[in-house]
Amino acid sequence: MSLYGTMRTGVSGMNAQSNRLSTVADNIANSSTVGYKKASVQFSSMILPTTNGAYNSGGVETDVRYSISSQGTFSYTTSTTDMAINGDGFFVVTGADGTPYLTRAGSFVPQEDGTLKNTAGYTLMGYKYDSNVDPTIVVNGFDGLEPVDLSGSGISAVPTTEAILNVNLPNGEAPGFQQKTSLKVFDSQGSSRLIEFTYEKTAANDWTVTAVEVEGGTTVVATQPLTFDAAGKLLTPASGQLVIDGYMINGAEVGGGVPAPAGGIALEIGNTTQLASPFSVEEGDANGNAASKVKGYEIDEAGIVSLAYENGDLVPQYRVALASVQSPDELNPVAGNLYTQSNSSGVIVMGYAGSSGFGSIISGALEDSNVDVAEELTAMIESQRNYTANSKVFQTGSELMEVLVNLKR
Repeated sequence: MSLYGTMRTGVSGMNAQSNRLSTVADNIANSSTVGYKKASVQFSSMILPTTNGAYNSGGVETDVRYSISSQGTFSYTTSTTDMAINGDGFFVVTGADGTPYLTRAGSFVPQEDGTLKNTAGYTLMGYKYDSNVDPTIVVNGFDGLEPVDLSGSGISAVPTTEAILNVNLPNGEAPGFQQKTSLKVFDSQGSSRLIEFTYEKTAANDWTVTAVEVEGGTTVVATQPLTFDAAGKLLTPASGQLVIDGYMINGAEVGGGVPAPAGGIALEIGNTTQLASPFSVEEGDANGNAASKVKGYEIDEAGIVSLAYENGDLVPQYRVALASVQSPDELNPVAGNLYTQSNSSGVIVMGYAGSSGFGSIISGALEDSNVDVAEELTAMIESQRNYTANSKVFQTGSELMEVLVNLKR
């Protein structure tokens, strides 16, 4: 047995326990850090070949691992822009240089420019949300992502572009019978306008609907014959849609103070019926909203970020992007509670919360560190004792080496 080998083995053991104590120190220091994932040390033996009956002591080497896939508990807050992921996935954030990173730390705070930054100063990324249609995701890259911007305008108005109005027309009435109903819509400046619909029976199974904008007079904005089959289902128009002429853009006016038509409203009427029942409105609604101030934000479990207005309207602006990899525990941790892709983690796949295996987003909550302080304190005591034992091995080898050297004296 080599005495030098014994001493090297003792040093190897002390280095290994020192590494373990370092991870314990990091874990305890970050036990209250949002989204922090604990580090641990795995030991493996280093064995040297034995020759001529002499045993050569090897040592121990360490491998640091991170429990990134282990989810922490949740703490609830009063901020709607705080977010936690319940399940798989990572938020995508960027630094000042535009480099994208992954993180589970969702403590985002609105900035003066409307962006959302976490406590480490990284900006949340997402996809622009338009007309309630999910944007197309670039599955294997960060293309198309942009900073989530909640600046908006202090006061916002959304004009009506789509509406629905389905009624039942009584089949037993004589030609000349009329019935009226109305819908409220909004112009581009947020003023509410009333469109009155008059249904008049012209013959068996035939009606005519006339839409009139009631504002400073009466302006016909649409007229359409309605034809029904023997079962009382709508045949004409075949599209099931009534197009209301362009409507009140920028508040422009024509003679008589009536807003000039521009734009247009697509009115769905495909489920209008003619049955042996009194006139009734089965469905009626219109998009758009009046001029209103922003009072806050709302983020749903699908990650859709909406501006909340004082009138109760929610206007979607962005959808938070989530990313995943095949082996989350193999990601490279970097400062700021961030992660980057490694050769062992697999490729990054983009998606949305609640779909394709991604977890849901909890607004007003933060993911706690997954560190168990009691477990770390136990590991610290074990490492301290093991370090002391390895130091005794080194000390004994040193003392034996001294005895060997002194034999010559």
